[in-house]
Amino acid sequence: MKTPIQKAFKFRLYPTEEQKRQLACHFGQARFVYNYFLRQRIDYYLAHNGEEKQGIGLHDTCKMLTALKKQPEFEWLNESNAQVLQQALRHLDVAYTNFFKGGGFPQFHKKRNRQSITIPQHFTVDEQSGTIKIPKMEPIKCVFHRALVGTARHLTISMEPSGKYFVSVLCAVEIDIPVKTTGGEIGIDLGLKTFIVASDGQTIDKPAHLRESERKLKKLQRSLSRKQNGGANRAKARIRVANLHEKIRNQRTDFLHKASRKLIDENQVIYAESLNVKGMVRNHHLAKSVSDAGWGEFVRQLTYKAAWYGVRFEQIDRFFPSSKRCNACGWINESLTLKDRKWTCHNCGQVVERDLNAAQNILQFGQAMVGRDAPEPKRLKRPRVAKRVAESGSRIL
Repeated sequence: MKTPIQKAFKFRLYPTEEQKRQLACHFGQARFVYNYFLRQRIDYYLAHNGEEKQGIGLHDTCKMLTALKKQPEFEWLNESNAQVLQQALRHLDVAYTNFFKGGGFPQFHKKRNRQSITIPQHFTVDEQSGTIKIPKMEPIKCVFHRALVGTARHLTISMEPSGKYFVSVLCAVEIDIPVKTTGGEIGIDLGLKTFIVASDGQTIDKPAHLRESERKLKKLQRSLSRKQNGGANRAKARIRVANLHEKIRNQRTDFLHKASRKLIDENQVIYAESLNVKGMVRNHHLAKSVSDAGWGEFVRQLTYKAAWYGVRFEQIDRFFPSSKRCNACGWINESLTLKDRKWTCHNCGQVVERDLNAAQNILQFGQAMVGRDAPEPKRLKRPRVAKRVAESGSRIL
């Protein structure tokens, strides 16, 4: 039976100078619309003191955008594709939805960060001629390093801070999810000393790409800080810093894809712990190492790859004492600290390897979850939404 999924294909773009100017126009107008209506939504909410349950929504901002484009001082908004601006409003609405689900408050987009536009329709992907065609622009040269599969639904054109252009084509694909008959069940413990320790004893070392490039990065950033604002040399120095950051990100992403695919290929069932990554990065002693590890992206890749290749992937409650519990007898070591890599069980006398013990506990608890719902995680109290909006608004007013 075919299962519909969505799969993205990313390719490198090589626009001409004129096309770069046109894309910059599209990026700038989409960024302006996003920031302008973010300000409108913040001001509306603060003006009513959060008393109205229904604020400015997507439908309201779309009508306001139509009226805004008719004003003489904003006629330049008609230069770009109208759907690009509407997609910017949809992205803003998604950001608000994520905020009310517990995410961060929407932030204003900056010119120096990564720029992107989304085109939902009226585009052409021509693999034969190697071009991408979007409304109001000539075909853009594209390098297709692999064949597209499925039906293209929409595409996103982006420009990295390094000045490189990419296009991501989202395709609707129907696949046959296989019934996997090889491999076993494992529990994995994600860590900073070793990236993965599995319950069967295998390990995957942490590459620490940021740490390895830190010395060179400091040198380039120091050189950038000495350049005069607005000068050509400062622009060149900024590109060198952006290129190094891009290289580090690509190295990390490549490692995570290979590690996740290795686990998917070798196992039928994988259990992992649901980590509070956002809470961990608040610790200034661990923030850089936790961010460099990329645990959140790794779990995301495991989740969708497991669904594609017929592997069961489950996460256990983060409050389960995987490190403190002896996997042999179940005794809990309440005095365990972060620096203790080995400890002796006072009940059975077993010498416990911290990470291996945690992985084996994760496997045991995961197997006990099979056939019934996982325990609900404890919910922490959050401040009132009105207070959070007011505080976020006050920081950006």
